[in-house]
Amino acid sequence: MANRNDNEGKMSREEAGRMGGEATSKNHDKEFYQEIGQKGGEATSRNHDREFYEEIGEKGGRSNSRNNN
Repeated sequence: MANRNDNEGKMSREEAGRMGGEATSKNHDKEFYQEIGQKGGEATSRNHDREFYEEIGEKGGRSNSRNNN
């Protein structure tokens, strides 16, 4: 594989992550991803305040305006 470094045949973190993601996608369906997304959103909501969401909203708006020009 092209991503392997010269570490005695060990795979890179990038390659391990990609392979793990592919294996996970083969073992789980759409509902699994919806459920973990919901849980992640709820956890983020509990751990961050309004300012956090305002900041990420502004960053997203700036990014989108640059992409649309």
